[in-house]
Amino acid sequence: MLQNLTGWHALIVLAVIVLIFGAAKLPALARSLGQSVRILKTEVSDSRADDPAAPADRSDERAPLTTAVPVTSPPSTT
Repeated sequence: MLQNLTGWHALIVLAVIVLIFGAAKLPALARSLGQSVRILKTEVSDSRADDPAAPADRSDERAPLTTAVPVTSPPSTT
């Protein structure tokens, strides 16, 4: 879907963004986005530091898709 986008498309999208938000608000928008990403990174690293028992790779903690069900033998006909 995004393979057909060219440089002209990017310029048109950028122009629409400037028209919607205004050139004066774009630096503040980018600054607040950067602060949000920075806060997210620190919170993630703090949560990992607070939990030392958590393994780095959680792929082995996945529960099996099915659980074992005990099989009963059919009743005898004798």
